Amino acid sequence: MADRTRTRLLNALKSSGPQTAADLADNLNVTSVAVRQHLDGMHGEGLVDFEDVKGSVGRPKRVWGLTAAGHQQFPDSHSALIVGLLEGLSDLFGDDGLENLIAHREAKTGKVYKEAMREAADLESRVELLADLRSREGYMAEVVRERDCFLLIENHCSICAAATACQGFCRSELSLFEDVLGPDATVERIEHLLSGDRRCMYRIKRGEHAE
Repeated sequence: MADRTRTRLLNALKSSGPQTAADLADNLNVTSVAVRQHLDGMHGEGLVDFEDVKGSVGRPKRVWGLTAAGHQQFPDSHSALIVGLLEGLSDLFGDDGLENLIAHREAKTGKVYKEAMREAADLESRVELLADLRSREGYMAEVVRERDCFLLIENHCSICAAATACQGFCRSELSLFEDVLGPDATVERIEHLLSGDRRCMYRIKRGEHAE
């Protein structure tokens, strides 16, 4: 049970960002005492850190968040191997070889996504299916509906090492989303992990040919 609570805390901090111990306890339905014990233990391991944030009144609130080591607890698709393979590919075949690989991956992934969305009736259904597919691949994706758009949020990047080594992967993923969501959608990346944001977020709007 202790290991399960620890995992749930790590997941909550990864998916929702920095939080107080009280917020974590409420959201996970765990006692505040248990949450603080786990946070203290993970702090000792270097997985989490805290900041005391002053409010307008009362004592500062202690807000907990993941450290770099904490983020590394989540899968990154064998980063060292991937980076080595990309470097080798570039050495052997140059930039064109790398671009061909990215295009090949985009085409194969797009085929899988389109097949999964074949019977999706509208843009909302496609966005929901896309989030589900991405979550299965380790991206911890979710959809937030706003008045005039959908926000596709990816709380983890399972190819972060590859994308860091070659940002063509990030460009390709934006192109992939535009392709599979169809001509009635516009897709804009508004947060980017590799630009220093906590996560990647995409704003998806219905275009002029909306349903």
